[in-house]
Amino acid sequence: MIIESNLIDIRHKTIFPARVTVENGRIKSIEKGDKKVENYILPGFIDAHVHIESSMLLPTEFAKTAVLHGTVATVSDPHEIANVLGKSGVYYMIENGRKVPFKFNFGAPSCVPATTFETAGAAITAEDIDELLALEEVRYLAEMMNWPGVIFDDPSVSAILAVAHKHQKPIDGHAPGLVGEQALKYISKRISTDHECYMLEEARFKLQNGMKVIIREGSAAKNFNTLEPLIDEFYDKMMFCSDDKHPDDLLIGHINLLVKRAIVKGNDLFKVLKMACINPIEHYKLDVGTLREGEPADFIMVDNTSDFNIIKTVIDGKIVAENGHSFIHTEPEKVVNNFNISTKKTADFEIALTHNPINIIEVLDGQLITNKIQGSITIQEGFAQSDIENDILKICVVNRYADAPVAVAFIKNFGLQRGAIASSVAHDSHNIIAVGVDNASIARAVNLLIETKGGLSAVNGDREEILPLPVAGLMSTESCEIVAEQYTRLVQLSREMGSTLTSPYMSLSFMALLVIPRLKLSDKGLFDGEKFELLSY
Repeated sequence: MIIESNLIDIRHKTIFPARVTVENGRIKSIEKGDKKVENYILPGFIDAHVHIESSMLLPTEFAKTAVLHGTVATVSDPHEIANVLGKSGVYYMIENGRKVPFKFNFGAPSCVPATTFETAGAAITAEDIDELLALEEVRYLAEMMNWPGVIFDDPSVSAILAVAHKHQKPIDGHAPGLVGEQALKYISKRISTDHECYMLEEARFKLQNGMKVIIREGSAAKNFNTLEPLIDEFYDKMMFCSDDKHPDDLLIGHINLLVKRAIVKGNDLFKVLKMACINPIEHYKLDVGTLREGEPADFIMVDNTSDFNIIKTVIDGKIVAENGHSFIHTEPEKVVNNFNISTKKTADFEIALTHNPINIIEVLDGQLITNKIQGSITIQEGFAQSDIENDILKICVVNRYADAPVAVAFIKNFGLQRGAIASSVAHDSHNIIAVGVDNASIARAVNLLIETKGGLSAVNGDREEILPLPVAGLMSTESCEIVAEQYTRLVQLSREMGSTLTSPYMSLSFMALLVIPRLKLSDKGLFDGEKFELLSY
């Protein structure tokens, strides 16, 4: 393959006409060209932190769509499926990813279960992590969410960190809002990145003290606007990621959209591209080419340096996408799961209360963090009820691994006026989570998921919609287009029911994520993410 194009040399900050020769999957030569051409060639984009499972797609289907947007590789944390299936879930993702010409780089999940305050489907030990880190496809220790365990030298956490140090592989961080002495202690354990920064000065502090900050812009958490001002000064220590990307958003774009936005903001082209194309390779030691002689032929062609419309994506010398068409094919895959409960009754969602005020979760649109507020709710015959007028609704978490009492609390800002929505995608343990205005609707939405062993559902009177997710209750076996269509229909129904959130199902999935402050709900009850303890109402 010989390509004549304007080559964007990111390291030397130059653009010149070039003649690139590809042979046996590698860059054989790069010569100065003499033809006038209008397109540009550059290294492919890399998502520096993503949970493939959150796209609700198998890795093969994720890749099939991602290459359309110029993505050639991901740094993927499979802790979602690991919380359901343990170590075997990680192997499942690796094996599925091997079926397509795309560079998946997986991490060894460090926190399965994420905390002791929830019920997961499996556990991953230090011995499991030792085994996983020995694999070629496992490049790093995935996000260390148990920051209190790091700071206070919890023996099990220290053992896991020691395994990563033994393998000399990077350790990803997860410490939202952490600054000062506690952050310094966290960093001192050789934890090298954080994608959870949601405040400008927090990110600056971490950058100044040796961490690399990954700007996240996903379907739920959106930190680009807050952190973008740091690019000019700290681009050598920064990367881009999506973290969690739903299928409808993935159809629209991926890391290419962040590149475009950063340039529109006035940032230097070469600084932005270093974050998107080079820094992840250098930090995680990825086997991904950067358009240099002798390296793997991983690159993209774009029409211009402002819109970055993708003309062609090449991985290991193979054209995997061109002019909006993906050449990655759907691959058949077996279904694996862990769903072991019986259907629920309406009475299971009652909550007996005799006092006010109570602790209430307040959702913040576009953020994973929540507020912990207090408010009064209606109590009828000793049972607490949703207050639709004041947008205080019931939220429930149902253990999906064994029959157990349902955890019930209250949440504000979901906006539902009727019905209920539910999901078996509920970070990190992936029990069933639901929000609704009445017990009957909540019970029906939950039971739809129990009957199908996983998915997303919505119930509005007689109308019921479900997106089945048969693989671990997290992923479909269908294409991105089909899953996106089903998902869009559910989101539209939730909006008809009154939800005002940008991404109601993505927000719902994080309301059980205990390691993100401030107030969340697990199958064991309300949890204070700052004090790291269960709360009463």
